[in-house]
Amino acid sequence: MSAKLKLPGHIAVCVLGTALLAGVPLWLTGGFDRLAGRTDAVSSASVIVDAPSGKFTAFINRDRHKSESDLAAWTEFFSGGEFAIIFDDISCVTLAGDSAALNMAQSFMSRLPENQMKLSTEDSTLAVSKADHGRFDMLLVSDEMAETFGLSSVSENNSVEVIHIDSKGVGE
Repeated sequence: MSAKLKLPGHIAVCVLGTALLAGVPLWLTGGFDRLAGRTDAVSSASVIVDAPSGKFTAFINRDRHKSESDLAAWTEFFSGGEFAIIFDDISCVTLAGDSAALNMAQSFMSRLPENQMKLSTEDSTLAVSKADHGRFDMLLVSDEMAETFGLSSVSENNSVEVIHIDSKGVGE
């Protein structure tokens, strides 16, 4: 066989091998979808809100706040009303990337005595999963993030107190 006949076959094998080495991993990891602009649930987990509405939703777990008077005091507090001394502590979680909710939570925290409200930020998917299963004390989210992560299931739970807040701290 001559060298002229071997070269095109060798080039074809090299091109096919390179395409397989590059294409198969891209196909298996969804790389072609990202190249085409399509996202999946994992890659769309980091949400960027262009124009926040200034509206928030606070979810309080009734199972952890069994006293109706304390729950009413927290509801009044987060609704922006006047509140007396609340003898119940609360742990507030905001979603990672929800800077508006974090700022709102810090504002609430500044109105309370020291150490009455603990504040933390958790991975969005983990926090939503915990909320769906009732493993939270209080969750504060912007309405945009609540819509993005489908928190309507949490608000439909009978053991959750739902408080709607606008940026002025006044309930709807």
